Amino acid sequence: MQKRGLGASGLEVSAIGLGCMGMSQSYGPPGDRQGMISLIRAAVEAGITFFDTAEVYGPFVNEELVGEALSPSGEEVVIATKFGFRFDADGRQVGLSSRPEHIRQAADASLRRLRTDAIGLLYQHRVDPDVPIEDVAGAVKDLIQQGKVRHFGLSEAAALTIRRAHAVQPVTAIQSEYSLWWRRPEAEVLPTAAELGIGFVPYSPLGKGFLTGKINENTAFDPSDIRTTIPRFTPEARFANQALVELLRDIAARKKAAPGQVALAWLLAQKPWIVPIPGTRRLERLDENIAAAEIELAPDDLREIEDATSKIKVQGARYPEHLERLTGR
Repeated sequence: MQKRGLGASGLEVSAIGLGCMGMSQSYGPPGDRQGMISLIRAAVEAGITFFDTAEVYGPFVNEELVGEALSPSGEEVVIATKFGFRFDADGRQVGLSSRPEHIRQAADASLRRLRTDAIGLLYQHRVDPDVPIEDVAGAVKDLIQQGKVRHFGLSEAAALTIRRAHAVQPVTAIQSEYSLWWRRPEAEVLPTAAELGIGFVPYSPLGKGFLTGKINENTAFDPSDIRTTIPRFTPEARFANQALVELLRDIAARKKAAPGQVALAWLLAQKPWIVPIPGTRRLERLDENIAAAEIELAPDDLREIEDATSKIKVQGARYPEHLERLTGR
């Protein structure tokens, strides 16, 4: 597996990481625990060194899963996790909180669940409008000085917020949704990352599965699947958005690849400091995603994709309104 540096921070990880959220939530019933542990360990064997989780996934159970799976790997791997939500006495998510005392408590709890002495990369999951970002960055800076955290990140933050945070504690990575069907980061966030020497970690790099070509307007989702609530996944939107998949299929056929591999290769070709984190519960998909790092898209391929996608208007919002309000702050 090729390695990439996340910006100017010195943090080096595999060119493709593994997003672990879907093993515990959001895409139907959770995966079999032992099966998911085996999958994570297979990823390590295949050369993946970058694993993404969060306290809110589950909540809590995904960190426990990742911690158990990766505890034998020690310093070989980088685990990224996130803070930023409040929970009630029963563990249910009830709102945002990035107060410094809450960050300290959340980090200590994540360390226990992850079975590690130091969190490789700690993100603020969503910007809390009630807490100055300087206070958030300062709290994480203290954790870094204490040796509990190695690197600081922000998820779905706006460019100005990134700049303000970076002035207090250098930001190693920004995590936001980015793919051929969600390109908003190109407007302000990616240029800011380039200027400040910050790495970029696209989540949902396969469009929540849509860019693999395995989903169409007739696909039936489990009632607990988050895609049943997303406007972009209505049957009408899925039908309209097949044009993007057909483009990927055409290029994939020439490359003897899968559509999802082309989608990942396109992300890797954008900047050398971009590290996508596709998620999966299946070994064959893990292998397919890893192999995407070996696909080379020539300048002509990239121009073809750019020209074709400029004529395709993706239908449907990427999130319901209440979730979209939490992004871009």
